[in-house]
Amino acid sequence: MVAFPEPAVALGWSRSLARSALLSPRAASCPWVWAPRGIERGDWPGRGARKEKRSWYTKLGYAGNTEPQFIIPSCIAIKESAKVGDQAQRRVMKGVDDLDFFIGDEAIEKPTYATKWPIRHGIVEDWDLMERFMEQVIFKYLRAEPEDHYFLLTEPPLNTPENREYTAEIMFESFNVPGLYIAVQAVLALAASWTSRQVGERTLTGTVIDSGDGVTHVIPVAEGYVIGSCIKHIPIAGRDITYFIQQLLRDREVGIPPEQSLETAKAVKERYSYVCPDLVKEFNKYDTDGSKWIKQYTGINAISKKEFSIDVGYERFLGPEIFFHPEFANPDFTQPISEVVDEVIQNCPIDVRRPLYKNIVLSGGSTMFRDFGRRLQRDLKRTVDARLKLSEELSGGRLKPKPIDVQVITHHMQRYAVWFGGSMLASTPEFYQVCHTKKDYEEIGPSICRHNPVFGVMS
Repeated sequence: MVAFPEPAVALGWSRSLARSALLSPRAASCPWVWAPRGIERGDWPGRGARKEKRSWYTKLGYAGNTEPQFIIPSCIAIKESAKVGDQAQRRVMKGVDDLDFFIGDEAIEKPTYATKWPIRHGIVEDWDLMERFMEQVIFKYLRAEPEDHYFLLTEPPLNTPENREYTAEIMFESFNVPGLYIAVQAVLALAASWTSRQVGERTLTGTVIDSGDGVTHVIPVAEGYVIGSCIKHIPIAGRDITYFIQQLLRDREVGIPPEQSLETAKAVKERYSYVCPDLVKEFNKYDTDGSKWIKQYTGINAISKKEFSIDVGYERFLGPEIFFHPEFANPDFTQPISEVVDEVIQNCPIDVRRPLYKNIVLSGGSTMFRDFGRRLQRDLKRTVDARLKLSEELSGGRLKPKPIDVQVITHHMQRYAVWFGGSMLASTPEFYQVCHTKKDYEEIGPSICRHNPVFGVMS
């Protein structure tokens, strides 16, 4: 029998900066936050809170919910005063300045303050600012008492053990939380994929393709453990697609106000873009019957307040195409995403390769393009089948390789996959069993958080 007396809170850091926090439902309320690809936390009582931090944003919400309640920029605005006056006066002013700061959208709107980003590329660079950021996240946004909640934080695959210790010190000593769990983002993304009808059995073995605004990672996971030596980084993501569409529109000179070209390109990407199965055939479709495929985007000139409109044609499919032909946007990187995924899996131990091919999970907003998963599965299947055929030919027909099942999992929670996966796991009774407690921390110290147990597969 499991008792759920008090609500719990979860905190964590995700990728580049910060993006989300979440609370899970229970007896009272349980917040859950996650860090710069580095930390996350949650509890299960009445309501739980979770926070995920990425390159630019932090997501906040309650465990058990499907989407975050808050999405705020992962920045903090502080006062930077000149070092003038006597020492006593500076000491007093410093104490006041420590209380005078803003986070998120409020921070961006303070021109007289210095805006800082404590997390970069998923790693916390300034722990003092990070602690202040988390303070407002917990008390102002989640409106939770940290002493009453367990926390679940997320971390990037290659986060250092030292970073986990720093996080434990802040959570247990500064916020006095009763329990803490640090989860790897890729594992939570796998858990989120269980909502898909394509998933036959729930497993924590698979290949996660995590693509956001700034970067794309291919991460193999075996039985809940990341195979760190095989992770691959792809320098193509949502921002690159936006820039590429922006350049295509500029080349056509369609009459977009220069100061709104980036904003327009982003809107075109999000509203109209999709992945095509064949580039040549797609060009022919538009050339043959353009009126059927060309969309019209309408915007308002920010200066003159007059309406402008542009035709959106090839840009619809050429933008996402850079995932499969990266040389279009980056001459220094020419490896298609399907080849990167294949290389990652081939570098893994041979006994887990088939499960990794069978469970390729998409995560992040830049994987949301229509038919992205279908195109990736087709291209990857061709690569795998070609290698099997070559092996058979080289053996003179003596070897008949067993076909490999390649499956790319798409689901409706892709955009917030990591956040949702954490929301699910922080809402289970098992969550309390894997958390490090305040008592354990006081007996052993921060090193206890260097290792975190893996969740079992929820029934």
